[in-house]
Amino acid sequence: MKRFLHLLLLLALVPSLLALPPRLRAERPGPVVLLLDAEALREEAQSQGKSLLEVLESYRPLGVRGVAFPERLVKDWVGQGELLYRSGRELLEAGLPAKPNWYYLRGNRELLELLQAAYDLPHEWVGPWLGFPLDVQAFPAFYPLEEVRATKEAGFFVAVRPINQRYRRLDASLPIVPKEADAVVFAGLEALGYPYRMEEARERVPVPVALIEGTPQPGLAAYREKGILRLFSLRYEWQLTLTPEEAADKYVLAARERGHQLLYLRPYPYRQDTERLLKRIQEGLEASHIPLGHPVVREFTPSPLRLAAWVGVVSGLGLLALGLSVYGPGVAFLLLLLALGYAGSQAGALLAALVFPVLGFLGPRNGLWMWLRTLGYALAGTVFLSALGSTPETILGLQAFKGVSLTLLVPPLLVALSFLDRNYKETLTRLFLHPLRLGEVALAGMALALLLLALLRRGNEAPLVPDLELKLRSLLQDLMVRPRFKEVFGHALFPLALLLPWPRWVQNSLLFLAALGVASILNTFSHFHTPLPISFFRVVNGALLGVSLGLLGVILVRRLRAWWLG
Repeated sequence: MKRFLHLLLLLALVPSLLALPPRLRAERPGPVVLLLDAEALREEAQSQGKSLLEVLESYRPLGVRGVAFPERLVKDWVGQGELLYRSGRELLEAGLPAKPNWYYLRGNRELLELLQAAYDLPHEWVGPWLGFPLDVQAFPAFYPLEEVRATKEAGFFVAVRPINQRYRRLDASLPIVPKEADAVVFAGLEALGYPYRMEEARERVPVPVALIEGTPQPGLAAYREKGILRLFSLRYEWQLTLTPEEAADKYVLAARERGHQLLYLRPYPYRQDTERLLKRIQEGLEASHIPLGHPVVREFTPSPLRLAAWVGVVSGLGLLALGLSVYGPGVAFLLLLLALGYAGSQAGALLAALVFPVLGFLGPRNGLWMWLRTLGYALAGTVFLSALGSTPETILGLQAFKGVSLTLLVPPLLVALSFLDRNYKETLTRLFLHPLRLGEVALAGMALALLLLALLRRGNEAPLVPDLELKLRSLLQDLMVRPRFKEVFGHALFPLALLLPWPRWVQNSLLFLAALGVASILNTFSHFHTPLPISFFRVVNGALLGVSLGLLGVILVRRLRAWWLG
């Protein structure tokens, strides 16, 4: 039966691999555009007595080809002297027939006429004053349209950042998204029109929209048919704690390893630092062969061949059922129910991530052949996971993979279950009656601590990452596609566990910890927004580096043991 399941698994690999080229084509990096924030740049322009366009042109030789215009608030126009703002009581005291609890604006007539139609509020004119019953200082008030037109005519890529506000009208006559815009980057924490006016808002957005890494914006998925462009930016307060070179490396990494097309930049307080930032980004993109230019929406249509991956996943589930000595069929059935009930349409991908890290541990412990076997099963699982889990929503980052924590928690537990033999009651009884030793308690505590650490440290904003590791990560990123430390750690434990004469319980403990690294391989590929080649080289680099460190560890342990025993 096992041979038949292995044959099915191998046969399923072929169409599953053939299902991946459409995703590979969609993930080719670039073109990338460097976007400078117009409002952040305005202070520099004013301090030099220049226009915004003149300052933008001075940055063009450094790779800047785009500008982003955040939507202004009414108070911004007031602060720039375009509008005057008074309460109704002040106008009453000046002898005008204003309403005491209203608020009034005066100034640029063209802007006032736009604001008159901008909000779903009653309004009135008192001479040159436009009044509203609410304080509208924090209401969205469009863009400096002349600057938008000028930058577009100069050949810059123009992005605008409209604000969602419950009182604003989504009327086609209003410049919510000016015709010059090439892309929309929603401001704030939600998409325009969210939650109850999405259909109306979508009609006002004729261009692609940006998905901002690390900033969930409810309602964004409704704009998918407009096209999605991935955007990376640094929080300005954090950027100021970084040198220009450190910040630039993060932008280059985002474009190279996570497929970002819009790099949203804010200038440093000193122009010299901004120039260093832009030069380093330009050099990094050139070294990575990522072109600067007009970003295009990436189209991806999943191949129907991906469905063949289900055959491979079910075959793997069958091998798990046959390989576990204790309740194998029952465990496999529970995993199937868990995946179908929890992950829904992603059930096949989740099953692959839970099952395939375990299969290599079910065979004989024949030295490094076991490591190769485990790695082979894991890589086969990544093919099935990628084939079944790759959809337009997941590779764009609009839909997260369901079960990321499970992919790190369940496989090590299944590996621990595989250590029990059929006479598990006697084994558990011996374990219960086993006299505790301080060393064994310490090892068990370390294993649990490492499992907890692996779960806590997942994701880009993981806590508990020491400064030394952050520096080492940065160094490795400059040299290669950086492997995940969990994987390096897991691969390193295989030689230590299998090539040294440990008691059975110590070997089992080491293999349990090694299972964390193998589970991390599937977890790496579950980040569907990361390009497949990057995930592949991350895993390969982790395997090569980890097993090399493990073999070095074996030599050191053998010499230490020989010295200790005299």
